[in-house]
Amino acid sequence: MSITFATSNRHKFNEVSAILEDYGIPVEMAPMELREIQADTLEVIAGEKAREACLRVDGAAMVEDTGLFIDGLNGFPGPYSAYVFRTLGNSGILRLLEAAPDRGATFRSVFAYCRPGGAPECFPSAVAGTIALECRGEGWGYDPIFIAEGASGRTYGELGDDKNQLSHRRMALEDLARWIHGSGR
Repeated sequence: MSITFATSNRHKFNEVSAILEDYGIPVEMAPMELREIQADTLEVIAGEKAREACLRVDGAAMVEDTGLFIDGLNGFPGPYSAYVFRTLGNSGILRLLEAAPDRGATFRSVFAYCRPGGAPECFPSAVAGTIALECRGEGWGYDPIFIAEGASGRTYGELGDDKNQLSHRRMALEDLARWIHGSGR
């Protein structure tokens, strides 16, 4: 039995599929735009999106919400990361950090899984790192500017498929997979 992943982001779907494949969990993509409430935590945002996705697919569904929390910008963009990426992009973030002495950052991910009639189950994770001085490598979203601890100074964009071994997304999905195998769907 596969999991329905509600996302319109093909890159994210490919990462999620590759990671969950390691746990014998097939994933189906349900391309849809979900209403994104404004909230201060990724858990609240992901939970609400999971409820909506569950209703729209008329079955169990999962969603993900991520945020890049930059220390030198007091946690900005945080839960507003998707909007900030669409409006400022990586070059805008780099400009904001030009004079910042602290380039520390945390990439956070929350997967929310919801069954019909049930409350969303949330699986958060975080990876600490820094923001590069310039865009490096391929990838999507903030991948070309985020350097995770343990990545030997390379951005997620420079890691290619190796990113999946140490990403914030992998850690959250591992918790979700253990939960699915332990408690069933």
